[in-house]
Amino acid sequence: MLSTRLLNSSLRSLRPNMPLRAKIVAPGFRAYSSQMDPDDVLFQSNYGVRTIELNRPAKYNALNGSMISKIRPRLQEWEKSQLANIIVVKGAGEKAFCAGGDVTTLAINNKEGRNQESVDFFRDEYQVNHLIATYSKPYVAFMDGITMGGGVGLSVHAPFRIATERTVFAMPETTIGFFPDVGGSFFLPRLDGEIGTYLALTSQTLQGVNALYAGIATHYLHSSSLPDLEARLAELDFPDSLPLADRENIINETIDEYSTGLPSDSIALGGSLRASIDRCFSADSIEGILLALSTETANKAWAEQTTKTIRARSPTSLRVTLKQLRLGKNWTIGKTFQWEHQIATRFMYHPDFVEGVDKRLISKTNDPVWTPEKLEDAPESIVEEFFDIPAGTERLKLLKEGAAEYRKYPHARFGLPTEEKVRSVVNQARLPAREIVEWFVREYKGKDGVREKVKEVLERKTKKDEAGVAVWNVL
Repeated sequence: MLSTRLLNSSLRSLRPNMPLRAKIVAPGFRAYSSQMDPDDVLFQSNYGVRTIELNRPAKYNALNGSMISKIRPRLQEWEKSQLANIIVVKGAGEKAFCAGGDVTTLAINNKEGRNQESVDFFRDEYQVNHLIATYSKPYVAFMDGITMGGGVGLSVHAPFRIATERTVFAMPETTIGFFPDVGGSFFLPRLDGEIGTYLALTSQTLQGVNALYAGIATHYLHSSSLPDLEARLAELDFPDSLPLADRENIINETIDEYSTGLPSDSIALGGSLRASIDRCFSADSIEGILLALSTETANKAWAEQTTKTIRARSPTSLRVTLKQLRLGKNWTIGKTFQWEHQIATRFMYHPDFVEGVDKRLISKTNDPVWTPEKLEDAPESIVEEFFDIPAGTERLKLLKEGAAEYRKYPHARFGLPTEEKVRSVVNQARLPAREIVEWFVREYKGKDGVREKVKEVLERKTKKDEAGVAVWNVL
């Protein structure tokens, strides 16, 4: 007869796919122990796939310290394991992947004088974000549902980011007196044109397939396909000698197999509106952006509404965000998180964060009084303290100090072609627009969205010469 211990062990071995409750608590995370929920993150192993499931559906899977403290050691453990081939991260429920960080807790901390606890939260979060950005194994994010703030940090730096018809993307930080963090300094300036500046300053949402067109997602699938895709990924078996790039190529092709086409939605940030965004948001000051909006004629109603939106934001947040984006385009991935930790620390001692979270999310009166209250009362010099690091200040310690310090994502090839890529081909190929579109479709092996994206760029940015050749319009 089996002993009770052996029987329990045997039963566990028969249930390899049951979710695992996280019991690993890394040193340094003990401060979260009193508020830990054993089920707020579930981990699952299925052959070579290791799954992270954010499990706070009632809170839209908002990310808190307890969850971060469990995700970090798992990612570190799996990166060393020869049995773990692919990491999949997803959210429980149908409404959200992750709606952001649990900022209400941070605001309460700050109100009660526990600002350092909030600073420590960002330290831990950014360390995990950087770990994902430099991960040495394929990482797939299901951006199914609301994906904002902290949820973006868990997904946008991955080589594979899957949007669905339920995806709602935004970086809403300026609405609460904060700044677009979790690596926003890196990925936002690297989006086409001034899309990143526009999204950062206005907190504009992108829904469904438009997350793909904007470069936030690399793939678009119907949400009903995700369980089958996850099961298929578990079946992939890679030889130990197969380089990471080859493994990622196989995963990319596997994801594409589950595409059932794109919805007929037009590109939200395209055409005339996109031209207006690039013109108005190219200025290096908030005043310059507002001036450009005031003279906008092609999309006057949009410009008026955008002006109202910007003026409702925290003046401090606006100025810090714009400088962050302009500097961030030259930062390496590691420096990005180190700088953002410095900026976040400053914000945890600034009154706008507590005011914004309180009025937007807690009391929900939506009438924050910023400090300074108006943009005219907030000179450019107000941002100096956010970017001035006193001598001897300790920078954020990264979990992978020896990781590659890249300035461009090494896995950018899996998304749609960038506008810069289209420009390069136009200038080199000397072909009619129609032939350029077909070249891209072949080059990207018929990937959904390529035809639509390239066609929109060509219509907006090129003109025909006398021979019918597409010529890039530099004006």
